[in-house]
Order: sequence, then C-alpha cells, then structure tokens
Amino acid sequence: MPAIYASDPNHSRGRLFDEGGSAHRSAFQRDRDRIIHSSGFRRLDHKTQVFVEHEGDYFRNRLTHSIEVGQVGRTISGALGLNLDLTEAVALAHDLGHTPFGHTGEDALDACMADFGGFDHNAQALKIVTSLERHYADFDGLNLTWETLEGIAKHNGPVTGPLPVALADYNARHDLELHTHASAEAQVAAIADDIAYNNHDLDDGLRAGLFTVDDICALPIVGPCFAEVDARYPDLDPDRRRHEALRRVFGVMVEDVLNESKTRLNDSGAKSAQDIRDLGAPVIRFSDPLFKDLKAIRAFLFENMYRHWSVRRMRRKAAQIVTDIFEIFMADPGMLPPEWERAAQGDQAHKARVIADYLAGMTDRFAMQEHAKLTDMNLKS
Repeated sequence: MPAIYASDPNHSRGRLFDEGGSAHRSAFQRDRDRIIHSSGFRRLDHKTQVFVEHEGDYFRNRLTHSIEVGQVGRTISGALGLNLDLTEAVALAHDLGHTPFGHTGEDALDACMADFGGFDHNAQALKIVTSLERHYADFDGLNLTWETLEGIAKHNGPVTGPLPVALADYNARHDLELHTHASAEAQVAAIADDIAYNNHDLDDGLRAGLFTVDDICALPIVGPCFAEVDARYPDLDPDRRRHEALRRVFGVMVEDVLNESKTRLNDSGAKSAQDIRDLGAPVIRFSDPLFKDLKAIRAFLFENMYRHWSVRRMRRKAAQIVTDIFEIFMADPGMLPPEWERAAQGDQAHKARVIADYLAGMTDRFAMQEHAKLTDMNLKS
C-alpha cells in the first residue's frame, strides 16, 4: 500500500511534450526505461568513480555505482511505502552529467568554464536528459516527467543562488520549483548515493591496497561490523571476511535511514508528495549519531584514499587531459567533429558550452585517446 505522501504516477505533472499514456507502464516506469536505454547511461560504464578505468576491472565505475544506488534506493523506498520506479529513475540518472575522470574531471572542466558560467554535473545531467540525447522524432532529450526532472535537479536539496547555465536555461521553460526540496523518492535516491559510495569506497580502497583492514577497524560502524563477523566466523578467509563485514556496514546505514526517516515522516504531518516538498527540511535522513560516524569515515577516506599519492598522480594527469582538450578546441573549434563544430558556431560563451558538452560526454578511455591524437607530435598517429 503506497504511503499517502508517495509520488503517484497517475497524478504526475506530466512531460514538457505531451505523449499520452502507456497501456503497460506507468509514467515513472517509462522514465526509468528511457534512462537505461540512453546513450549517456551506457557511457557510464567507462567513466571513473575513483580509479581510472584501466587501473583494474574490479573497481566501481559510474555505471556500477548507479546500479548500486538504484538497488539501495528501491530497498529504502519499498520499506517506506514510496514509489520505487521514481526513486530508481532518479538514482540511475543522478550521475549522467559526470565528466571523464570523476570529480577530478569535473573540477578541471569547471575551472576551464569559469568565465562562461562554470560546470556542474547535476545541471549537466539535466541537460543530457532534456537536450543532448537526440534519438526521438518528436523532441530532443528523453522528455521525462516533471517529477523525475525535479529529482535530478534537486535531489541534494533546493538549488539557490546563481544557477548553473544549463539548469537556468531549462528551468525558464519548465519550472522545477528549485527553491523547494524534492519528493521523498528523490531524497531517497540522494541518501542511497551516500550509502553506496561510503561502502564501496572502503571496499575499493582495500582492493587497491591503499589501506588495510586493520586501518579501517579503528573506524566507527566498520570496526564493530568486523568484530561481529570475527565472533561468528572466527576462521573466515580474508576476502569473505571483508565482504561479510562491509555488507553489515551497508545494513547499518540502511537501517538507520529507515528508522530516522520513518520518525521524520510520521512527525511531519505530510498528507501528499507536495507537502513533503513544502516542509522546508529533508525527511530522508541519517540519525545525528550515525551521521557523525559517517563524517569520521569520510575523513579517513579523504586522507587515505582520495589524497593517496597514487590517486593524486592520476588525478593530476586527468586534470591536464581535460584542460588540454578544452583549450585546444577553444583555440581551434575546426578540430571538433563536424557536427560539434557546427553546433559551436557563435560567441565565445556559446562555443565554450558546446565544447564542455562534448568533453563531458567523453569516457575515460576516449578522453585519453583524444588527448593523445591532439597532442602527439608523431604525424603518423
């Protein structure tokens, strides 16, 4: 039975371009399916989470991360009586706007775009699903419902202050009410993202040898989970021990979100999805004690993983690749593929935004290949 404050696909605010309904799928199911079948979603398979693609097959990439976020989101939404399909649609789309090389690539492209409105991956995700995906006969983009677009734009909370250009452009055509919080389903997608990356960054860091199990056993949540596994399975081999402990870390985070969010939802008095938006505060939250523990885990990962010397070396190279490609195309847009060169015709700001769109859509592999072609002085390459 859906909760009274769950988003109802039968009462969606609709799509920018009216298409009518489907006999077999709800509006939110169609959104999810369009995202899965999009070019941008497929490209996530070769985009960095933390480690660059060639560094190993077992590390998460943006696609596997998005699938994990979708799974966690569906679990939480199901337990709270929310709409699973809307949650999954927002979860699967939340990273579509990421550049090659993860946040390093985003930071580099944002610096390149400093004079032209900057670059923001959430705004870019919205631009992809509303404009850059060009496969349908009747419209650009995927023509998603208002609720899914709202979730992509503001799953992390209201968007205030100067808006990223891509977000401002679309919002002028289709008001997403950026000053409010998003639906409970979009809030679930956001917290599922936190749960997924906190867990899998620990796993990937261990696999990469950036720190040891003994190191993370000193952390809150993690240490007790390893102790529980050791007490129950004293002779477990290291790989199974790691997996059993980290799946418990996952469970602790999910249970905490469910307990805290049920309390907040019950206390909110919300009688509709719109009431959730109008509360002025998120209702899908970690408890304060667990959030404090998570900050300790993030601080450990920041120091021992994100700032590890090997990761910093790769990040420096990645930032240089993005910067070089951007500057080369800005100096000579005639080096762009023909369709992108045509699109880039206009003033400097327009040219920069088109180049940023092209660059942001690259996978790690393609960006490295493109950089080599543009900078290798061997005329035979």
